[in-house]
Amino acid sequence: MSPHFRAASAADAEAIARIYNYYVRHTVITFEEEPVATQTMAARVMEVQNASLPWLVAELEGAVVGYAYASKWKVRSAYRYAVETTIYVEHGCEGRGIGRGLYAELLSGLRARGLHVAIGGAALPNDASAALHEKLGFERVATFRQVGFKHGRWVDVAYWQLLL
Repeated sequence: MSPHFRAASAADAEAIARIYNYYVRHTVITFEEEPVATQTMAARVMEVQNASLPWLVAELEGAVVGYAYASKWKVRSAYRYAVETTIYVEHGCEGRGIGRGLYAELLSGLRARGLHVAIGGAALPNDASAALHEKLGFERVATFRQVGFKHGRWVDVAYWQLLL
């Protein structure tokens, strides 16, 4: 079955938090170290949408199995056409094309809004994220060494950019 993509709503915050908190607890993919409450996630969704940026969810058989959104890259006005992209797929649902479809939908929404560049980051190693970005046309532009410390180790972060 193919995933369905739609704009997130406050009602999705619990599922989004559940998906995200797996990665908070078990991986270095996010540098957040404490699980995020549903109410906090709902506020994050609202903040992104209030900035006229997309926050999307992917559904399979009525269940939210992934999400993607864009946030401002930096706050200075000259950066207004640049966004940072974020995507998470529920653990166990990887490899089904959910991430690629969700990311493609996000990028389409960014183009429709007249944005100029999308920037995606990933803690390393993360072969799946690197492959996803590159399949979608992103170019790897930077690696920051040992910028995060989580689960007892230093973690590098790579960045990719796509001119929209």
